[in-house]
Amino acid sequence: MIAGICGVGDSRGLMDTRLQSADARQDQRKRRHILFLQGPASPFFLRLGKALRARGHRVGKINFNLGDQLFWYSGATSYRGRFSRWAGHLARRLDEEGVTDLVLFGDCRSYHRTAVELARARGIAVHVFEEGYLRPDWVTLEQGGVNGFSHLPETAADIRRLAAAVGETLAPVKTGSGLRNRVVWDIVYNLSTAFGRGLFPFYRHHRPWPVLLEYACWLKRLAVMPLEKRRSRRTLARLATSEPGFFVFPLQLDSDFQIRVHSDLHSMEEALEVIVASFAAHAPLTDHLVVKSHPLDNGLVDRRRQCRRIARAAGVEDRVLFIDGGNLMRLTCDAKGMVTVNSTSGMVALEQARPVAVLGRAVYHVPGLTHQGPLDRFWAAPPRPDPELLADFVQLLKARALVNGSFFTETGLAAAVEAAVGRIEQILPQPLPAAEIETQRARRSRAVAAGAVLAE
Repeated sequence: MIAGICGVGDSRGLMDTRLQSADARQDQRKRRHILFLQGPASPFFLRLGKALRARGHRVGKINFNLGDQLFWYSGATSYRGRFSRWAGHLARRLDEEGVTDLVLFGDCRSYHRTAVELARARGIAVHVFEEGYLRPDWVTLEQGGVNGFSHLPETAADIRRLAAAVGETLAPVKTGSGLRNRVVWDIVYNLSTAFGRGLFPFYRHHRPWPVLLEYACWLKRLAVMPLEKRRSRRTLARLATSEPGFFVFPLQLDSDFQIRVHSDLHSMEEALEVIVASFAAHAPLTDHLVVKSHPLDNGLVDRRRQCRRIARAAGVEDRVLFIDGGNLMRLTCDAKGMVTVNSTSGMVALEQARPVAVLGRAVYHVPGLTHQGPLDRFWAAPPRPDPELLADFVQLLKARALVNGSFFTETGLAAAVEAAVGRIEQILPQPLPAAEIETQRARRSRAVAAGAVLAE
């Protein structure tokens, strides 16, 4: 009898504990203190903050320059101190205010790298936004890190296992391009940051070039763009009559953290030298390599001249073609395959069942999706992606690493805010074991040491 009574008491106690735990989790979802750092040059963070505040969460924001202030103009504080004091300032704020969540755009900026490390050590949930792994209609939102710091699975078996537990995703809202807003907001943000330097004298920008120099180069590029488009049309017409085929190499930006952190190559010039040399030595003699400029390249480096020089040195000047413009999707559809450092263009190629060789670290660089092994072996027998594995990977991306929307259109902003609120509320802050913190710190240190001289 005593044993029976004790058993009943234990069960009730256990049930009470579970109910209290469930209540605590629900209460934690309701009462979050969410701190925003730098966001995209867009009203997105401001609208997301308002939506989270309307849901009952406490929301804060730290601005680092005048551009930040223009895109989050109320209810924010400013950090005007030296970078050397940033860690101490943020640590005190995280502890004193009981911050539960950190929201930021890009996890490789100097201020953000420090913030992520401090948050991890405290069990604070870190929500990282970036440009979408799939485009258009999607933006990236991952917990803990993106790109080379992503927690997405790296094996086919794990992808298939996790995808099997994911339900069907709804058809995405079509967001539109928003190119005009993107350009205007970028100019407003960067010029404000440059001319507001007196208000934030110690701010350290993450971009390697002075913004005024970049815009001056852009004006020059715009002036010669009609000529470049005519050249590209002639090149594409020549390509259409060539036999038997071609590979495409989409250029990335030297300033992109994908190159500076998540690659062992330090620049597009170095990438060109590696790829062209391999192509010259191992590709079929009848094939061409099409080098496509990045649409947001500022023109500071003459990529056409650089490409011609490297191709001439490798003895394949007549087989390496440079284009500035053109439709990447159409170009990739006709190509034998794509070579990339780690551009999201790789996903464009995979979705068209094109073979892809990756030289850096990319979330889609998985056995069964991309070429594995030395680049020299890619040209003669490029392997196509496994269509079923690709479908599982895309499904997993949409469920765990993407939200439908855009930073630059009204339709896209509304969709992204709604989806991001739901995703953020799903994730509860959870302290990491010390071993995991050390593993993540070592991973980031290796990535920086491997390739990145970060602009400070």
